[in-house]
Amino acid sequence: MSDKPPEPDDLRELGERLEEVRRREAAKAPKQASVAPLSVAFRFTTELVAALVVGGALGWGMDWLFGTRPIFMVIMFMLGAAAGIRNVMRAATEMNERAAKAAKDNKD
Repeated sequence: MSDKPPEPDDLRELGERLEEVRRREAAKAPKQASVAPLSVAFRFTTELVAALVVGGALGWGMDWLFGTRPIFMVIMFMLGAAAGIRNVMRAATEMNERAAKAAKDNKD
């Protein structure tokens, strides 16, 4: 190493070369488009279970409030199941659109 401190022009040139290398490396690296299967399964499970729990709880509350047999609980549980399935389908469509967009962006 030399005893003299680096000149500002030398530092600027080094910074420019580093930026150029970073840009080239970023262009080479493929963008991550896939989602981990465990995260997809966790999201679908959460969507479905949450809708079932909310539907069942609302039905139980209505049965308790009106003093009826578990008719509202059964009805609301079924509606919760339908809502949960709808939410899972919506989430799957959203994930597919995101993956298709990412694949298109990687292709271009």
